[in-house]
Amino acid sequence: MSAAVRLWGRTIGAVVWDDERELGVFEYDDAFRHSGIEVSPITMPLSQGIYQLPQLKGSFSNLPGLVADSLPDKFGNRLIDAWLAAEGRKPNSMNPVERLCYIGRRGMGALEFEPTVGPQADNDSHVDVAALTKLANKVLSQRGELAGLLDGSTEDQDHLQNILRVGTSAGGARAKALLLWNRTTGEFRSGQLAGPEGFEHWLLKFDGISNNRDRELADPQGFGRLEYAYYLMARDAGIDMKECRLHEEGGRAHFMTRRFDRTDAGKKIHMLSLGGLCHYDYNDPSSYSYEQAMQAIRQICENPIKDAEQQLLRASLNVIARNQDDHVKNIAFLMNPQGQWWLSPAFDVAYSYNPQGKFTAQHQMSINGKRDGFVLEDLMALATLGGIKPRRARALIQQVRDSVDNWPVYVEVAGVDAQMAEQVRQTHRLAISP
Repeated sequence: MSAAVRLWGRTIGAVVWDDERELGVFEYDDAFRHSGIEVSPITMPLSQGIYQLPQLKGSFSNLPGLVADSLPDKFGNRLIDAWLAAEGRKPNSMNPVERLCYIGRRGMGALEFEPTVGPQADNDSHVDVAALTKLANKVLSQRGELAGLLDGSTEDQDHLQNILRVGTSAGGARAKALLLWNRTTGEFRSGQLAGPEGFEHWLLKFDGISNNRDRELADPQGFGRLEYAYYLMARDAGIDMKECRLHEEGGRAHFMTRRFDRTDAGKKIHMLSLGGLCHYDYNDPSSYSYEQAMQAIRQICENPIKDAEQQLLRASLNVIARNQDDHVKNIAFLMNPQGQWWLSPAFDVAYSYNPQGKFTAQHQMSINGKRDGFVLEDLMALATLGGIKPRRARALIQQVRDSVDNWPVYVEVAGVDAQMAEQVRQTHRLAISP
């Protein structure tokens, strides 16, 4: 099977799935090769043309990083499996290139894949968040075949069509949806295409979902409020994030963040994660470092010092405030049509620490050779690699520490459960101080 890969209305290449070798092969379009626009400048420059990388297994599914970054993750794959079951197909009957075609025009970033398969975009349909939450619970609670997921009612079928449209391409393990939201009327719509006037592109993370977990960490009801408190803390620390808010319904508080891969006018922005850009597998947490993120910033970003300072702020907050799910897909880069790159706003800034866990007992990415037991000098060494002067680095780290020290203020604003807030506070590394 083959798929055309398009960017801003232009074919940039094609990806073919070789069934015999179980391998995806990508080739740049000849005309696009002469454009000089490097859509994956570190590992897939235009000069080579053809890429087949059998070593990229795991999260890449034997696809080159440029296109593998658009693959659905755990929740999206569960939804696709539900659709396949409804079509009378087994999950393993859909190869990775066909899954890209299922994403079609719905993905994060600006890449699109043709021909498209599955439910198509429909921005005219109203979306009921409470109904989607109920259906997301069904999807993640189902253990066996998903053919019997629905009760057959027209209403359930309508909600399934909506969640298949909005929930398959957001990425990550946890249940979420890409939506259009009107802040004047409060209305939600399916959010794949540019919306009507008054609608903005948002990502919503469902609150109160059973079996909603990323690796060994489950999300209790109330995790949306906790993530919102982290957003307030990060914003006060000087970290660049898009606007976030809570959508409350049925006793739940769903965390919402405005999408950074869309302009205010709804135009798409090309995006690659650090993992997709550098061919780093986020399921291999012991292999990668924040220093490698700094190197990528210095290699491709138009304003490397500004972006390095942002990365230092984010690394410092992750360390001091225990966001230990800091893997290579949680750092991303954006590119405009002129081929200029910059560090994306921060995302997935949330408490993530399980001392008994396989993954989040330590950080996913190392700093100064460490994944735990950090001291100030480790962050200072990272700053030096990023070209940040010592005095400036100390000021930035202090800025983060002061923000984390204000934790009680943020949890009060966000309405975080008092016991949960205190449990989190006790794990913060406030001893790291300039």
